[in-house]
Amino acid sequence: MKIQLISIGKTQDAYIKEGMDIFLNRLKHYGKFEYLELPLVKGAGKLPQDKLKTEEELRFLAQIDPSDWVVLLDERGKTYSSTRFAGQMESMFHKTARSVVFIIGGAYGFSDGMYQRANEKLALSEMTFSHQMVRLIALEQIYRAMTILKGEQYHH
Repeated sequence: MKIQLISIGKTQDAYIKEGMDIFLNRLKHYGKFEYLELPLVKGAGKLPQDKLKTEEELRFLAQIDPSDWVVLLDERGKTYSSTRFAGQMESMFHKTARSVVFIIGGAYGFSDGMYQRANEKLALSEMTFSHQMVRLIALEQIYRAMTILKGEQYHH
């Protein structure tokens, strides 16, 4: 089983990169984990929002297979406690033979096509976080879920 986290654009802040590196390194102990930063769409600032979201959709879809379990990190998604999220991740593992793919959208969210492709929508909080912070928070929560599933002491 492989877990992926895919986002659009580079991580810019050094402190976020440092935190991400910590959790990316820790996640290696739980199986195959991959983090992908897809390049920004050229001329994104000049494109209408719908066109930009469609261009981002094409980039995301190029990275996922039909058998992947796709989870959009979305403000309208379902919220979980950390222990319930761990249980949900375990359920996801049983629903797919390939990968569980978490996707962080661009500044304007996701296209209708991405919502149709998604198997689930997950909200990390009712609060709004920057796209940079979401990367770190998502990695930490995925790591926390893995430690819960393995019965380790990280979560208490």
